[in-house]
Amino acid sequence: MAIRLGDVAPDFTADTTDGKVNFYEWKGNSWAVLFSHPKDFTPVCTTELGAVAKLKSEFEKRNTKVIGLSVDPVDSHTRWAGDIKDVTGAALNFPLIADPDRSIAMMYDMIHPNASETATVRSVFIIGPDNKVKLTLTYPASTGRNFAELLRVIDSLQLTANHQVATPADWKHGEDVIIVPAVSDEDAKKKFPKGFVAKKPYLRVTPQPNQ
Repeated sequence: MAIRLGDVAPDFTADTTDGKVNFYEWKGNSWAVLFSHPKDFTPVCTTELGAVAKLKSEFEKRNTKVIGLSVDPVDSHTRWAGDIKDVTGAALNFPLIADPDRSIAMMYDMIHPNASETATVRSVFIIGPDNKVKLTLTYPASTGRNFAELLRVIDSLQLTANHQVATPADWKHGEDVIIVPAVSDEDAKKKFPKGFVAKKPYLRVTPQPNQ
């Protein structure tokens, strides 16, 4: 069954490059990014894992932990880690789940038979501190992911979870945001002391509130 926004992310225990991990215990009260890879020693995935390793401090700033998944066993992951460092210059610094029986891949609906009956698609799940799924993305095997976009989305998710705002197209941290329609003009004046501009009655723009 497909996992949808707002669903509770399934818990699991698995062998990883950092030893046995229980997902909920490992995640704790943090945000988490779970992202899958079709298999080890694939060219696009090699570049992706290196890219994420380089962004470790950026994820940490956002109280976010990252964990990867591939259907190959841990010893294969360990050998692959050498290639990742050699190619990208970054050592693997987050757990990489071994899922040889594809049980976690099936739990998270990562195998799409019309794309491949055996390999996982490039799935991304952003999971909040409440263990609920806040975002899902699915990429084909041929297209590498944009991890700067994931950081941007996490910024938006964390901001909008704590304030009654939404973020407009192409928004980046520090830019103006939109007051949600459920907030009246009268309440908006109290909640957003920097003021707002009503471009339309339903589209009110205000400076980012936590700046």
